[in-house]
Amino acid sequence: MSAEAVKKRPLGVAAFEEDSAALIEQHDVARGLENLPVTLWPPGVGPRPKPFQYAPDHVAGPGADIDPTQITFPGCACIKTLCAPGTCSCLRHENNYDDNLCLRDMGLEAEYAKPVFECNVLCQCGDQCRNRVVQSGLQFLLQVFQTDKKGWGLRTLESIPKGRFVCEYAGEVLGFSEAQRRIRLQTTHDPNYIIAVREHIYSGQVMETFVDPTYIGNIGRFLNHSCEPNLLMIPVRIDSMVPKLALFAAKNILPGEELSYDYSGRFLNQTSSKDKERIDHGQPRKLCYCGAQSCATFLPYDSSLYSGTS
Repeated sequence: MSAEAVKKRPLGVAAFEEDSAALIEQHDVARGLENLPVTLWPPGVGPRPKPFQYAPDHVAGPGADIDPTQITFPGCACIKTLCAPGTCSCLRHENNYDDNLCLRDMGLEAEYAKPVFECNVLCQCGDQCRNRVVQSGLQFLLQVFQTDKKGWGLRTLESIPKGRFVCEYAGEVLGFSEAQRRIRLQTTHDPNYIIAVREHIYSGQVMETFVDPTYIGNIGRFLNHSCEPNLLMIPVRIDSMVPKLALFAAKNILPGEELSYDYSGRFLNQTSSKDKERIDHGQPRKLCYCGAQSCATFLPYDSSLYSGTS
């Protein structure tokens, strides 16, 4: 082999690596913005999801009261000691996660889940802190795929233990009026990505967060509803009062299993009397194709977005 050939070889290897990286990014739904690539099935030429701007985190949308990218929480001072309840300002009562990074309180037995605050960018603890789970991003290989009746869906390519963080539901954070305007423009044939999260805080007050990943969002937008879901959505706060809508495995999930959550925010279709009263206000309903034994026939929707006030 000549000296000239030896000199040229690294350039060829570099070109091959660049082409390979471009090929991976081309088939990565997350466009290289997540820890792991998110593949698309079926590969090659064929139907593709409608174009959208990928964003792994919330962005401020029309009417948002708070910019979700602003850092508003102070950090803890845990330098020489591990973050633990009683000494860490981010952990008021108990640890959020166990030694296997599983969420300790899934809220399945109670009517609601306890608030979760993770250590943030201003905290003195390091990246190895056990209270930094959601912010660490994807830890399991996921795939966007075409379902039979539900359009596009999201499934896991590997086993996910109960309690582990799976992904976020990220998108534009909207004000109530904008969320109401967008949802009123939808027909029964349009997919609805807008989610309204209501958290009950002190003195009977309710904190509302409206998120829409229709135009800007992450892979959470591909999650379908199920009346018997395998994911549970928990608001998790890290740098800001705007919660990250984190989805955790509600049970052990097998490879190839579709990932789903209850769009109503309930778990296992546990409907209260108030929920039943609000089920139908004369609005067109969308059929549910989850196939669960306890299927409610129609997809849940937030009736308050059709009324005059939040």
